[in-house]
Amino acid sequence: RVTGIKKKNGRVCGVITNKGEIEAEYVVNCGGMWAHELGKMAGVNVPLHAAEHYYLITEPIEGMHPGLPSVEDPELFAYYREEMGGLMLGLFEPVAGPWGMGGIPDGFSFGEIQPDWDRLMPYVEKALERIPAAKEAGVHKFFCGPESFTPDMGTVMGEAPELKNYFVCAGLNSLGILFGGGAGQILAQWIVDGYPPVDTSGINIDRFMPFENTPKFLHDRTVELLGWQYISWPNLQPETARNVRKSAIYDRLLEAGAYYGQSVGWEYPDWFAPQGIEARVEYSWGRQNWFEYVAAEHQACREDVILMDLTHMSKFLVQGREAKKYLNQICANNVAVPVGKIVYTQWLNERGTIEADMTVTRLADDCFYLVLVDAAHTHCKTWLQNHIPPEAHVFVTDVTAGYNILNVQGPKSRQLLSSLTSADVSNEAFPYLTAQEIDIGYALVNALRVTYVGELGWELHVPTDFTLHVFDALVEAGAGAGLRHAGFQALDTLRLEKAYRDYGHDIDNTDYPMEVGLGSFVDFEKPGGFIGKEALIRHKESGPYKYRFVQFLLNDPEPLLYGGEPIYRDGARVGYLSAGGYGHTLGAAVGLGCVENEDGVSTDFIKSGSYEIEVASQRFPAKASLRPMYDPKGIKVRS
Repeated sequence: RVTGIKKKNGRVCGVITNKGEIEAEYVVNCGGMWAHELGKMAGVNVPLHAAEHYYLITEPIEGMHPGLPSVEDPELFAYYREEMGGLMLGLFEPVAGPWGMGGIPDGFSFGEIQPDWDRLMPYVEKALERIPAAKEAGVHKFFCGPESFTPDMGTVMGEAPELKNYFVCAGLNSLGILFGGGAGQILAQWIVDGYPPVDTSGINIDRFMPFENTPKFLHDRTVELLGWQYISWPNLQPETARNVRKSAIYDRLLEAGAYYGQSVGWEYPDWFAPQGIEARVEYSWGRQNWFEYVAAEHQACREDVILMDLTHMSKFLVQGREAKKYLNQICANNVAVPVGKIVYTQWLNERGTIEADMTVTRLADDCFYLVLVDAAHTHCKTWLQNHIPPEAHVFVTDVTAGYNILNVQGPKSRQLLSSLTSADVSNEAFPYLTAQEIDIGYALVNALRVTYVGELGWELHVPTDFTLHVFDALVEAGAGAGLRHAGFQALDTLRLEKAYRDYGHDIDNTDYPMEVGLGSFVDFEKPGGFIGKEALIRHKESGPYKYRFVQFLLNDPEPLLYGGEPIYRDGARVGYLSAGGYGHTLGAAVGLGCVENEDGVSTDFIKSGSYEIEVASQRFPAKASLRPMYDPKGIKVRS
């Protein structure tokens, strides 16, 4: 029995058991539903929680044999397969029963737990109707046992942010037999080589925040997690463990018709219902009920001005006498710029592939402001800690909760801001990719002229205590400029038209900047170099690129794209879309993805092909472009 974990200088160094101690350079926590408690012994957050899981096995049925296929029925939350000549019927019901709130009982192994017949029988009865022969067979075994699940139904793998050389391989969400071989191979390579061989954005343990490991959060979220095995709608949002983190304007936007999604606990406006319409989703793989509402938000951004809450983005201050030195080693682009400049950059690993993607604003000689995607919060914080020496005069401060981001975008954004500030926001006085402190009403606001939608616009980084004041001023003044609230569905469609990348979806830790169109943001000439420079140079000199990042626009305006759809060039499959949405300005669905070819992917290779995107087994012709189809020269963002 494991009773403790030994640590020294921030590293794991052994395991304590009831039969003695074991020294170890590496420790892997692959304890299944016990992984949570094993993690707590080491001070490591492993967020997962057990739930009741049910299956029954019938008596032998004539005609059943091991060669029959396994069958899944998502509509009934059931799966079926042969077992001992009978039928096994298992359930992943949408309202589950959490188990083990007080911890897993001592001595418990692969055992049975008390079933809740009243809750389960309606699901059992419906599932048995699918296979009539099963209703006539006797029940050989009805089993109720615990299985553990993670808050987002992704696996939990990788090195723990809290403790070096302590790895986790758990949270396989009832699919351990399917995932076990691959998970073991990935983790072995991760440890031996020092890096993972696959995209880890959806599996890395460092995507979680500590609050997601609290008992109540895990218990409440687990209620709906079993059903997620068979629920897979686009933009599916959890209903449990909500309203954990909210911006200062949450209630204002709720009153304005916001339908909220959540990410890493943050509530964010996904879209806005018109006045008199209830803000709720009718899930579908076709046009969902909010499709036209988002189209209007999209149009307002392209033609007038929108206001969008981006508060959930992660924000860090990196300060100190040596902040410029070490941050410039971590960033691929050069952040040794004049005060007030904004730099878009990636962080690379020693292999030259991308670990993070962000903007860095130089606020002072010794102060830099980092803004990055919320899901990479812990990953980036840990990366900074691991790549800045402890003795360096550099201090990293998480200021995410200290600032709300009010995103003002669109051709009339300058008109709106000019009516509220004494600052000169003209193109000459406030150019693209610069930042200034400006006044709005009684507040002082850090205004960053940057965009993720491809229009003239500013991100207003407002101290939390002044956010309501600034928000109300914007809304009041915006009435004359056609101001409209917009959510993240619109943000996604706008950025897809502009072919802006999204880390964790379009780019990840397996991508080189050049292949995904980000080579221009790598400064090979800056003094002191950067992490991954030598590997990137070797890669550039190794031959033609094997894949390139491409934007696609369907010719037919009816089909929708969500990401994951196969890409065909001249009839041969050459990749898949990493993201998709509807280009309301371009007039059809837009997708982003990489085109692959072992012999190389040149510009001529892209231009000379004929492309199709497969949607629900039907192929649709598409245009392909290496440049953004919307405003390819970037005139609007610099206007």
